[in-house]
Amino acid sequence: MSNRRAAREQAFALLFVMSFRPGEPVGVLADCMAEAAQENEEAPVSAAALELAQTTAAHLEQIDGEIERRLKGWRISRISRVSLALLRMAVCEMLFCDRIPVGASINEAVELAKRYGDEEAARFVNGVLGAIARAADES
Repeated sequence: MSNRRAAREQAFALLFVMSFRPGEPVGVLADCMAEAAQENEEAPVSAAALELAQTTAAHLEQIDGEIERRLKGWRISRISRVSLALLRMAVCEMLFCDRIPVGASINEAVELAKRYGDEEAARFVNGVLGAIARAADES
């Protein structure tokens, strides 16, 4: 697994946990995850994952606005926590990480949705991110 892919998966996990503990600093959540990883002999949270999760948290209102504008017949509160964490992470990369190709952000989010979400999660995530990418291309 590539370093970037592993960082995305860790960032996704941080953002997922953050959805259960709103307002908790990402660094505190990362410390908790690092302790659990150490106990299970897993890799600690990488600097890249922490940076992506912190950037997402710092721009959450703007990111959620981008997501909400592309939802058809949905409210952001109805999105599963898995899909929402993946959408937030990918939109953060699309808006604030110029060195990462938009297609890579979308593809990785869809792959993680297939792995962690329900049957519809990958299609839903792909559709919302595709709409955001098309809107960015038009502007």
